[in-house]
Amino acid sequence: MTPQPPDQTGPEAPRLTDRTALGRFRARAVRGGFGPPADFLHREAAAEIKERLAEVNRTFTRPAVVTGWPALWAGLGADLFPDAPGGARIVADDPVLALEPGAHDLVVHAMALHWACDPLGQLIQARRALAPDGLMLAVAPGGRTLAALRACLAEAEAALTGGLSPRVLPMAEIRDLGALLQRAGLALPVADSLALEVSYADAWALMRDVRAMGEGNALAARHRRPTPRGLFEAAAQAYAAACPAPDGRVAARFELIFLTGWAPHPEQPQPLRPGSAQTRLAEALGAREMPLPEPTPFPRRD
Repeated sequence: MTPQPPDQTGPEAPRLTDRTALGRFRARAVRGGFGPPADFLHREAAAEIKERLAEVNRTFTRPAVVTGWPALWAGLGADLFPDAPGGARIVADDPVLALEPGAHDLVVHAMALHWACDPLGQLIQARRALAPDGLMLAVAPGGRTLAALRACLAEAEAALTGGLSPRVLPMAEIRDLGALLQRAGLALPVADSLALEVSYADAWALMRDVRAMGEGNALAARHRRPTPRGLFEAAAQAYAAACPAPDGRVAARFELIFLTGWAPHPEQPQPLRPGSAQTRLAEALGAREMPLPEPTPFPRRD
């Protein structure tokens, strides 16, 4: 059966991603064309997914993974899905996903949703690929990822040219991504995030790592003309001043957003009407409320 794209109405959405350029950047990153592949965010995402699956009282035997790094996630899947005969089905994050309707009890959308021109369509297709009461789990970089680097690049370009060009992918905030879960028809939706702080020798090392992640500028609207002389040097200087770290290094923050939802099933618990609770959750659990934790420190990146 040929997978069908989600129903679309109204005018065609603008194209966000140059898929040819994105594929080229990913392939070069995987083969080490930008230096050793920087896959630490993927591995951290996989470790978090493993923890979440361990908390679900369910055995998943028909998982699928949607990703732009198929070889990496095929290897990670052996640890994530030990109960799946033959491992997970790995599919590319194409606009139309190669997933059979109702064929899977788990679909993981792994570190690719931020490049989708139609993220809602991706989640709808993931939901359609689930059997009733199947689990969808997506993870992608969120809007706080490298916010300081984006600001420094914009400041430097505005100072040099008097304007801005599309250079950095506009990643979504957790509230916006969480709202897509219900729109995609998923039940019991949950959205949460994880902040990671990484230190680099300087902003140049950070920008090299971004390329080694396969996350270069693949925006469809990017300018094709040469970058103005001095732009990256000015941005690097501004970044060093804005994000200092010990030992003369610089700090970078990444945010991973996790989205969880279930294919509807009659026996699932139904949420109460918002605002109908009579007791605060902390009181019901006898727990002491704590402030949000600081970002998880991460090993140095040279």
